[in-house]
Amino acid sequence: MIFLVLKFGYLDLLLDHIPRISESNAASEWKDDTWPLRPQTPWDISTDFPHPRVLDYEVQEGTWLRLDIHPKSGDIVFDMIGDLYCIPGHEAFNSQNARARARPILLGVPHDSDPHFSPEGDRIVFRSDAELGIENIWVMAWRGCKEMDLRSADSGSMLFSEADEQDESLLAKGVPENARRMHRRLHREGRFRAQRVTNETYRWISDARFHPSGSKVIATKWYTSSRSLGAGEGWVYDVPSLSDLHKEGKKRRVAAGSGSQLIGRTLPPGWSGEDYGDQQIGPEQFVWRGNDAVIFSKNIRDQSKFEYSKDVHKGIYAIFQRNLTTGVTETVVDAVPGGASRPELSRDGRTLAFVRRVRDKQALVLKDLLSGTIHHVWYGLTYDLSGISAPMGTYPSFAFTPEDDAVIIWAAGQIYRVPLSVNHDGEKEASPTDSPTPIKFTAHIKKRLAKTLKGGADIVGLETQDTQRVRAFKELRADDKGKKVVFQAAGVTYLQEVGKKGASKVPVRHENAPYYSPSFVHGASDLVIHARWSDTKFSSFELANISSGVAYELNGLPLGRYSSPVLCECDSARRQIAFIKSAGDYMSGDIVATAGAGLYIGDIALPSSTDSLEEHSLTINNIRFIPSEIDVDDRVSLRFLEKNKKLLVEQSTRSFVIEFDKHADKFGKYKHQTISSGKMSAEVSVNPVYDWQRCNHGIVQGKQSVAFVDFFHVYLAHAGGELWSKPANASKGLVRLSLDGGHDVTWARNGKKLFWLLGPYLHSLEVSNLKKCESAIRHDHDTFGISCVKELVEFQEVVVEHPTDIARLKNEAAKEAHSHKDWLKVESNNNLVIIMNATLLTMETGSIEKDLVHRAVLVTQNGLIDSIYSVAEFVVPTGATVINAEGGFVIPGFIDVHAHWEGFAHRYPTKSWEMEAFLAYGVTTLHNPSADTVTGFVERSRVENGQMIGPRIFTVGDVIYGGGEPGLHQDIVDIDEAYSALIRIKAEGGPASISYKNYNLPSRASRQRLLLAARNLSMLCVPEGGMNYDWDLTYIIDGMTTVEHALPVPTLYEDVLTLFALSGTGSTPTHIVNYGGAWGEQLVWATEDISNDPKLRQFVKHDILEFFSESTSRPVNSYALFNTSASVAKMVEKGLLANIGAHGEPPLGVNYHAEMSFTKAGGLSNYQVLQAATASGAKTLGIFSSLGSLAPGKLADYLIYPADVDLLEGDIKQTRNIKYVVRGGRIWNASTMEEVWPVKGRKQQLPPLNAD
Repeated sequence: MIFLVLKFGYLDLLLDHIPRISESNAASEWKDDTWPLRPQTPWDISTDFPHPRVLDYEVQEGTWLRLDIHPKSGDIVFDMIGDLYCIPGHEAFNSQNARARARPILLGVPHDSDPHFSPEGDRIVFRSDAELGIENIWVMAWRGCKEMDLRSADSGSMLFSEADEQDESLLAKGVPENARRMHRRLHREGRFRAQRVTNETYRWISDARFHPSGSKVIATKWYTSSRSLGAGEGWVYDVPSLSDLHKEGKKRRVAAGSGSQLIGRTLPPGWSGEDYGDQQIGPEQFVWRGNDAVIFSKNIRDQSKFEYSKDVHKGIYAIFQRNLTTGVTETVVDAVPGGASRPELSRDGRTLAFVRRVRDKQALVLKDLLSGTIHHVWYGLTYDLSGISAPMGTYPSFAFTPEDDAVIIWAAGQIYRVPLSVNHDGEKEASPTDSPTPIKFTAHIKKRLAKTLKGGADIVGLETQDTQRVRAFKELRADDKGKKVVFQAAGVTYLQEVGKKGASKVPVRHENAPYYSPSFVHGASDLVIHARWSDTKFSSFELANISSGVAYELNGLPLGRYSSPVLCECDSARRQIAFIKSAGDYMSGDIVATAGAGLYIGDIALPSSTDSLEEHSLTINNIRFIPSEIDVDDRVSLRFLEKNKKLLVEQSTRSFVIEFDKHADKFGKYKHQTISSGKMSAEVSVNPVYDWQRCNHGIVQGKQSVAFVDFFHVYLAHAGGELWSKPANASKGLVRLSLDGGHDVTWARNGKKLFWLLGPYLHSLEVSNLKKCESAIRHDHDTFGISCVKELVEFQEVVVEHPTDIARLKNEAAKEAHSHKDWLKVESNNNLVIIMNATLLTMETGSIEKDLVHRAVLVTQNGLIDSIYSVAEFVVPTGATVINAEGGFVIPGFIDVHAHWEGFAHRYPTKSWEMEAFLAYGVTTLHNPSADTVTGFVERSRVENGQMIGPRIFTVGDVIYGGGEPGLHQDIVDIDEAYSALIRIKAEGGPASISYKNYNLPSRASRQRLLLAARNLSMLCVPEGGMNYDWDLTYIIDGMTTVEHALPVPTLYEDVLTLFALSGTGSTPTHIVNYGGAWGEQLVWATEDISNDPKLRQFVKHDILEFFSESTSRPVNSYALFNTSASVAKMVEKGLLANIGAHGEPPLGVNYHAEMSFTKAGGLSNYQVLQAATASGAKTLGIFSSLGSLAPGKLADYLIYPADVDLLEGDIKQTRNIKYVVRGGRIWNASTMEEVWPVKGRKQQLPPLNAD
């Protein structure tokens, strides 16, 4: 067995040497012309977005300082939180080691980093997101630390002039900048004569290095794919000379996307050039070696897709050299052991320096390129970031001194001088006499910050009403003439007459069951067929007569999961029915009735008006399977055409017809004819009066139209071709129909009217009216006539309401207590719940002394906290329900600020084992930072309307995504697009849509537009941290509500600690999936018997638990989460609002408590951790007025613990030992999720999820 382990270890190494397709050939076959969909409109991140606040402080340490050394003077230039600083060489290397003052040489709103000198030291290149907010390479002349000091009296920058102060005040107020003010601003920022080297507007560039000639640089250009993590390539760019920079008023124009690829990505075996854009791994960290060679580093562990939580000790990065003359690439330093990254060359070109992990240390290593000898010179470095995607570098750049007698490198918050010596073989090695010493400095930081985005909602007001609205609808279908529509509203089928007020429920046979997949019966518009769900019997069909109110059961279906029922357009009562059968799924289980997925046809006879069916039931006969190309896991809409001769099938990217009037082949498959396909569409819907014969002859008329949803908007185009809405590549005859977006597109059967939904708004368009906008459509090649078409679209608000849970709770409490018996003459307190003898931890004030109340009584009434008393002064009212806490802790319900789950994405309206599991572990409020906007809010309403139990749900809906993923990507090129992106979320969720998520949008301009729109819509921004340190800092400076996930640099120092903590931006670190090392969940799996945990086996699917039966042991130092936790703890002490978010990692529930434990590990007290899990989360989400603490008037969300659980002084892991969980006043036994009050003994039935 040992032999096999070794063998497979070497196999990993051998894979690195399998021939790859050369990047030059692959890149030449691939065109980077898909993303972005639209170009950015003008924007300046410094002036078009206000930063009215100022944060002013001094530091003597810094985080991730990327640096370079002037080749002659020894001046050290480095970046720190987006500004550039310089330490003069004579101060840095003084013999007294006195503390130097770091001079700011580049300031302002733009985020500047990666400074590097030219070979002669006359220029400096750097990365900056100035102007449009995309990181590009800039260059400016170097004049020396003292001369460029922006806070020096003789720098000439006039930083403190009266005009400058006035300009800053005007900028803070959002007053547009004129040319004179811009001139002064660029001077005081130090960038007046800086010039662009590159001009990217979607891809971004980092870490430029001068060629020895000084005429060009090589830099890493980052490419995203459907995944928003960048893959590097080496690109070369011309750089202005010093004389060019000195020419007044002659800034050269740099064409967008200019430059030339020098070193591209390689492809794994089996990939072709067409796959080139999907390669997520590429070369990075380029340095020149002489005139015709380039050294670079590359992740070799991931062949094509970035994977998390890799083992850094086995080596991830290796270092290579490409000879540009021969084209030969050779390995300079292998990845084994400990990896090799961040290559830097000595001044004489003989010595390569790099970093690598050695056991529990990080080493600075030198390799003599002449002899090949390796020397470890210092083990004092901070851990590298080779385990993550690191556009900021796997380690900060460093440099050799001008004399090559030392390396200057950042480590542990300081800039260190690592002295070197030369041995008898001429190789550089660690000095035997001198030790590494810090170059002490003090830096004055002055940052302008935007106001932190705040928002939220009055959840008490929302949940204490008698009714609550459903706003997210789906499965829209129209009748023959476009007079009526049916749709699903959170598990209830509703009918709405077009143009009239008042939606009505479709008659059903089981009032409390969920219904889905409705459609009209052709030729009988009073009949609606839809499906009913049972968690024990699965799917059934019903036929409803909306005029008579009679609902018919359709018998004959075998046990199974069915959807999309539709009847043929036949003239008689005898009809055919088509429907879809699914296999098992994540929510309903894959244990029972999983075979035979696909399309089915059956026969049915419709009831006549004279029929007297006492049982109101019909039978489906002759059910048979029809082989088809239908993807049953995708959205499916069916419609018979030409009576029963054809079946129109509409899916996300394809609309096709199955021709039953043609003979089936020998396998029983009928001919399939594709009508239209979408290149990136989410829905395709063909006009049902489509002329099939003319289509076959290529004749396109008005009837030959197809509607589709592309990147959240509704479009109309000619059928037949590939559907796409990208300007310059758009489908023939394309018209944009939606102003802000839409979904669930459907046609009236007569083909005259098109319908779609956006939240509770039903949109419709008489397509013949489009001729009125013919000119606008023809001349608008960007938004395809929407400025005119929007006036043609009709819309109406559809109001659907249901009783709130608190309204139901009141009724159930009254019913259970029999309070209607007025003749008893006893005062009724059936709506009062008294928690006696409790140790309350209210979390209301933030002070443990004030929040901790011993021998307390908590009184709740009608789902709200009424009052708090001491036991000594309280008399229990007659008729109240009393629970004796026996001295146990009572605390607010937990809030999971960053929780992913899957149930909303599944077709069938099952009760959710996920929601039940969250509740069982004390989570009463969830915030999902990535979900389908429509189905996410549908699931929320199904919890609120009582179809299933669960925490209250908030969600950002679809993330606003920078990567090239069809159906998710958004460019946000102007303020209108920003508003539309947020309105789509707001429409579906109403008051509950409190937040949105920017997910790795590459343009800071796009991010700022969204922030401006969000302020007017009272929405929060919870951005994806995304392993991009530089972007994360701009999120803080621009005032985003939180940063989701930890900053990718686990150990933070005073510059970032102070900025983050005092900015007002909160942190949801998700240690459970921490960047930079093994994930926290792996530690949970390795230290707990997950698969046999009795409570988990009751609430979580067993197949998920069994996945964790075995685990791999990893050393504690592999878990960077502990460094992250320490950084978070330091910031909490400074005022940071930290939250608990467990990322939905399996197993649900347990990992929320593990996340609390990891949060404590950094040094927080139990009280502070509980604060993060309750009050802080509520404050972050803007709902603290309703939730997060135990205070009168707030919702009764709380947890009751056994008396032997000490939440303040005991093991924090005891937080999972909950006795009762209470959500909105409703009480469950946390061990069984059996209801305790108001309906004692009630327990929801879940589908059969487990075989054992």
